[in-house]
Amino acid sequence: MTADESPELLVDVADGVAVLTFNRPDRMNTFSGAMGQALTGSLRECDGDDAVRVVVITGAGRAFCAGADFSSGSGVFGAPTKDTFSSDPLDDFHPWDCRKPVIAAINGHAVGIGLTMALQCDIRIVADDAKLGIVQARRGILPDLHCHWTLPRIVGHARATDLILTARMFRGADALAWGLATEALPSADVLPRAGELAQEIATQTAPISVGASKRLLWASSLSPDEVNTLERDIHLHLMGTADSKEGVT
Repeated sequence: MTADESPELLVDVADGVAVLTFNRPDRMNTFSGAMGQALTGSLRECDGDDAVRVVVITGAGRAFCAGADFSSGSGVFGAPTKDTFSSDPLDDFHPWDCRKPVIAAINGHAVGIGLTMALQCDIRIVADDAKLGIVQARRGILPDLHCHWTLPRIVGHARATDLILTARMFRGADALAWGLATEALPSADVLPRAGELAQEIATQTAPISVGASKRLLWASSLSPDEVNTLERDIHLHLMGTADSKEGVT
């Protein structure tokens, strides 16, 4: 795998660590289809590249990913067709599918899909003053990217219920206190710290051991595919309604 650069995602590989950077800083790295495709493609390449031991995902500028791109107005959540819609735009290849550890270096705001995407990573380091939230219920739609499965696994059922049903914003320091992140640091320190942790894993652990442990850690009697099917079906019911239009407006 070689270092690459695209409009939506920057890829840099050095010393066993691949850093994937969301690259829409003028839009606070709001999510786009091209960004999702670039991310899944890069994760798949990292999975197959023996020179990559750890993946770090971060954002350019002051945000990690500030959620959906609302530049198109209330139509952003317009009624989709059942045959074309997916509530998981990463369904081709997720961070948990990558055999290498994936660290989310949440350097700034992570909202909506920006946060549910980070929940699919193995480790999260967050800026202590970052604004976070799974806010979809305040936009008239449903949280996505399997988060009804990932979030309870990370913070427990009670806290997950609170965060999903209130759809409120919170800070990086709260994420640390609730176990959603392992460290909360000043924004400028987040990526360097993620790099240090990545180097520790890359140089001090055996890749097959780490890969096997990652598989076991993500294994569960609950199926993420079953949750994804439910999330998708409910999205099909909610998108295009008056609530989804009002939520964006």
